[in-house]
Amino acid sequence: MNKYKIAIIVAGIDQKYQSSILHGIQSASTECSLDFYVFASFSGIMDNVRHDTGELNIFKLPDFNDFDGAVLLTNTIDYQYAVNDILRRIKSAKIPAVCIDNDINGLFHIGIDNKNAMREITEHFIKVHGFTKFNYISGPANNSESADRLDAFLEVLKENNIEIDKNRIYYGDFRAPSGKAAIEYFRKNTPYMPQAIICANDVMAAAAINRLYEDGFKVPSEIAVSGFDNTFNNHNLRIELTSVERPLVLSGQLAAKMLYNHFNEIPQNRSIILNMSTRFTESCGCHDSVIQDYKGYKELNIINYNRVETYNSYMTIFNQLSCKLHGCSTFNEYIECLKKFVVHIDPEEFYFCLCDNWHYESVDQNGIMKKEEVPTYYTENMLVPIAYCHGKFYDKESINKKQLVPDITRNKSAGNIYYFLPLHFGERCLGYMAIGNCKVSLHNEMFHSWCITINNSLENIRKLMCLNYAINKLKSLYTQDSFSGIYNRHGFVQATNDIFKSCTKEHRNIMLMFIDLDGLKFINDTYGHDVGDTAIRSIADVLCRSCTKNEIYCRFGGDEFIVFAADYTDSDAECLTQKIENNISAENEKLNNSFVLSASTGYIIGIPKKGDDLFKFVTEADKIMYETKRKKKLSNYLKS
Repeated sequence: MNKYKIAIIVAGIDQKYQSSILHGIQSASTECSLDFYVFASFSGIMDNVRHDTGELNIFKLPDFNDFDGAVLLTNTIDYQYAVNDILRRIKSAKIPAVCIDNDINGLFHIGIDNKNAMREITEHFIKVHGFTKFNYISGPANNSESADRLDAFLEVLKENNIEIDKNRIYYGDFRAPSGKAAIEYFRKNTPYMPQAIICANDVMAAAAINRLYEDGFKVPSEIAVSGFDNTFNNHNLRIELTSVERPLVLSGQLAAKMLYNHFNEIPQNRSIILNMSTRFTESCGCHDSVIQDYKGYKELNIINYNRVETYNSYMTIFNQLSCKLHGCSTFNEYIECLKKFVVHIDPEEFYFCLCDNWHYESVDQNGIMKKEEVPTYYTENMLVPIAYCHGKFYDKESINKKQLVPDITRNKSAGNIYYFLPLHFGERCLGYMAIGNCKVSLHNEMFHSWCITINNSLENIRKLMCLNYAINKLKSLYTQDSFSGIYNRHGFVQATNDIFKSCTKEHRNIMLMFIDLDGLKFINDTYGHDVGDTAIRSIADVLCRSCTKNEIYCRFGGDEFIVFAADYTDSDAECLTQKIENNISAENEKLNNSFVLSASTGYIIGIPKKGDDLFKFVTEADKIMYETKRKKKLSNYLKS
């Protein structure tokens, strides 16, 4: 049986809706001979557009031409432009794709009848409980499922001649904070609280109930509440929640099955609409439906205890990791720290992939960092400082972006699931993590917090590296002659200081040579300052080629250069002088200028005494050099 490579696009894997569908997909992956590559973001949570830009960048990573098919949960992505780009690339790649809940023309579809389910909930509240005063907590206005549920709610109210003020509809994001914020909004912007609050999902409903109790309202005796999706355990909330039960796990299983049928040319419908069932229980006032299952409560207590134990265990590891990562001062230290955590979470595979430009700012032609648009893309070449596979770390310097992960001996059987998470800081793209077949569940807020810690600590290391670069560059500017590239006077003093002190203390010889470019004024006046600058740089190049025995040299100023060396003899100094003259001759042959490059030299050798200054020797060497120069004539360095 052929094994197929399937891309999954999803945001918010820490939520029950997404998690349930992914579990369904994974449960059917082996049977359907599919490997799934989940490209997941945590966008739409932090209320920060720059952060979301970095999160959404993970959806640009896959080249859909390299996949056999796709499963899309585009209803979980809050940014339509990102959804449009994904759909455009899917259609361009001409691969089969299953869209869960959003019905996209030309793609397979698995959905539910949101309208009928919400109609049944709303009609129950009106006809069974006699409610006429409602508030509504919606999902995002631009989400198709959210819109269908709200439309159905409003239609039933209209059919029953019940009016609702616009302030009694709150638009959330399907997450718990929206449920709490909705209650606070209603208390502030409506004159009285309603008889019932209908919510577009269970997560917001549960948070709303908790907030109502905090404000002194009893549910359902004072305010009834309903949810949607039935993503909570019956006994796991303050009271049992009236909701709509939908087969989320089945949705994932059917998505895998639809792709399997397509690959094997098994006839099937393009769209499947799943049945839903309403559960009318405690939160709307249907007390007769409350499940009195004490055995179930006991089992739930055991499950919750184990969950808390696991959570606490991994929180300890997580806190240790967070503390250690933020305490790292070098990139190598950071990587070694992260490797230890990888072993703790025990995945079959883990790859830490960084853009090849992740660690530096752009620099101008002088090497100075410049401010420009922050990179928001993955580079073609990705660095791989961590490659972990089946209990072993491998050395993989880099991969091409299209590979996604290094080519290491991996699980060849079908049914694997790999998660790709973005590494970024704000909109700056740093890279991505790839995690394969992890024994620890990634579908929780703890893992989301871990991702945030990784991103923030990685940015700290990046900034430290940029800061060190800036410090080194400033140090270079202080000690290096930017014109010739060799030491300036400050750099020369720093480089020779300790050696000079040691020679003074140990009564060792030092040599100081003074070199002066001949005829620079004539060259400037005759040929221009650009030619004069070339002559100065040429002398610097000559010194670089001539000083090969630990000599220290610099541009002293203008057309003057000095060379320092310890433990030199007259023979050594004469040899260096000759090398300089030979290299000047070679430079003349190479440059083919309209002038002859020439320099006058003079040196002094002596043992410095306590209290002597290095520049005492510079002065003496300058005098000797001047005597040499005085004897020269213009004809010695001008072409005939």
